[in-house]
Amino acid sequence: MKIYGHRGAKGEAPENTLEGFIHAYKQGIRRFELDVQLTKDGQLIVIHDQTLERTTGVATKVKDANFSEIEHLDARKNTAAWSSHCHIPTLTQVVNSCPDVEHWQFEVKTSSKDRLNILCNRLVEYIQANKLNATCVVTSSNTWFLKELRRRDPSIKIGFVAEYRFPKPINTAKALGCEYLCLNYTLCSENLAKETHKLGIHLSCWTVNNIHEMLQLRELGVDSIITDFPTSAMIYFENNGLITS
Repeated sequence: MKIYGHRGAKGEAPENTLEGFIHAYKQGIRRFELDVQLTKDGQLIVIHDQTLERTTGVATKVKDANFSEIEHLDARKNTAAWSSHCHIPTLTQVVNSCPDVEHWQFEVKTSSKDRLNILCNRLVEYIQANKLNATCVVTSSNTWFLKELRRRDPSIKIGFVAEYRFPKPINTAKALGCEYLCLNYTLCSENLAKETHKLGIHLSCWTVNNIHEMLQLRELGVDSIITDFPTSAMIYFENNGLITS
């Protein structure tokens, strides 16, 4: 079972910051999940919320701010403790800081169709220009966005992010032609895992922070987990002779 660092390493360092990704990368983590959003001036940046407020204290929407207004903000509020300034990075900065990452999950949140359409274009262009088709999947709970991305470049893998039991997540993933199903781990079952594997779909569960639950999911046949504590999870699995790559 593979381990992905959630927003870098959300429980170990400030989420979705360059410092957080580098921290986990230096500890040997080579798979990451992160959130991609679009600034007012069209920059792909790595941040979870629609506003800057929770992590920086600035009550501005991401879509209303240019990157020049964002890049110097300190993003350490309501996050894991860190001793030095942490900024909100661009997607390029994160990917370049971790040069031999094995796989990325780029999650795109729901927004207006106009914004998602632009983001879709920018993200496809970025993946193509940097030859990331083989080492990333673009995930979202927004089915319109996933269809649009697939239409633009069928070679880019897509994943459906499912938080609820209904409509049945596997049916949605199948209908979209997804290669990944990113599932709230509480919804996982042995039958669901078997069904995804029959369809050739990678089953990735989030957000799993308890070792006991990680082991249960491994027994169910889950392909990967997304965790806030990737380095401690990796150490446990390696020390107990369990394969994580």
